[in-house]
Amino acid sequence: MRLTRLRRPVNGFPTAMRFQVTDDEFIFSAKNQRDLLAGGKLNSPVPLFLIIKVNVMKRLLALFGFSLLSHAALASPQINVGVVYDYLDGDKSTYLKRVFNGGESTAFVKVNILEIIYDADGTHREIPVTSQSDAGARDGLMASPARLIVPANGMQGTRLLYMGEREKERYFRLRFVPVVPEKEDEFAVSVEERDEYKKGLSAGVNVLSGYGTIFFVRPKETRFDSVIDNGALQYQIRNNGNSVVVIDEFKDCSVKNDQECQPTTKHHLLAGRTFQFEKQAGREYRFTMIEGTETRKIEVKE
Repeated sequence: MRLTRLRRPVNGFPTAMRFQVTDDEFIFSAKNQRDLLAGGKLNSPVPLFLIIKVNVMKRLLALFGFSLLSHAALASPQINVGVVYDYLDGDKSTYLKRVFNGGESTAFVKVNILEIIYDADGTHREIPVTSQSDAGARDGLMASPARLIVPANGMQGTRLLYMGEREKERYFRLRFVPVVPEKEDEFAVSVEERDEYKKGLSAGVNVLSGYGTIFFVRPKETRFDSVIDNGALQYQIRNNGNSVVVIDEFKDCSVKNDQECQPTTKHHLLAGRTFQFEKQAGREYRFTMIEGTETRKIEVKE
């Protein structure tokens, strides 16, 4: 088996991550099939009807292969964790995160947690959260349960519990990884059920996809203080509070044609940092600034 992780940073925050576990045998077979379908040059004259028949057979084989792949993918568990960013308010200590399974087989999902630490130079690193076995002295975020069995076309939830100091804001990455259950994974299934599940998956293409989210834990005494400087050439927002401010649905559009826009973006403005953009003639800028439960629509025209 081979694990491939795709990761793209946005606005200093790592975005949702997608994990794909693929059967190497399938890759080999698919490559062989592509080579077969690609064919080669014919060195001798061939009747026209035979050439047409060969081309039709190639298309039928390609269509058949795609159909099998689509059916196999549908037969696998297909999880969905909803929104990518979640926020724990200062007066709360627990948060319910739901995992949905739109596939046709049960999903066995492991929940892993890493804390994101931002250094003074703006770079970040990720460290594992202390083992849940010592919950009494725990300082960070824990998931209960950390192993989910999500039925086909069903939903299961894990409760995120924060324990520790809350003088400043903290950030965590949650990974929801579907797996083929093994004994050491500690899922509440018997050996017979585990073997039966493996047999069911082995009949198709073994593709399991998982996702990651970012979890913000606000300080106990949350304070928002966003300072706006609307200059002649530049627009700037300084976060002088102690919790993240969200710049949501940021749009940069033409004044004359509101359909002529740059891609819409989302930004997380951490405490002590600044969000800014250069104002250009003939352009207008629209976004929503979110401070906790308060939202403000802002339009900037040059």
